[in-house]
Amino acid sequence: MRILRALVGSVLWILAGVLGLVGVLLSVTLILLPLGIPVLMLSKKLFSYAMTLMVPRKVRHPVAELGKSARRSAGKARDAAPSVDTKKLTRAARRTRKKGRSFVKQQRKRFA
Repeated sequence: MRILRALVGSVLWILAGVLGLVGVLLSVTLILLPLGIPVLMLSKKLFSYAMTLMVPRKVRHPVAELGKSARRSAGKARDAAPSVDTKKLTRAARRTRKKGRSFVKQQRKRFA
């Protein structure tokens, strides 16, 4: 199945390239410019479809593919960590914990 998808993607890639070349040639002549622009846009869409077929989903959307497994692993790590009495923390430990929380907050904003 993967070979078939790669074959269709490569044929679509070649077709998009030829269509892009035709679009550029049509756009060079001022009279056919209204035809050349939509042909170039169609070529761009075909290139994106070809890449969608050729590249696996894990490569295209790495954050979305993490999903449940990353959350499950984070939950296991949190459960495995020893509990800490916050009243006994030193000043440096509180500062480090605060920095860690702000870092996690920034990463969540970055990947959301």
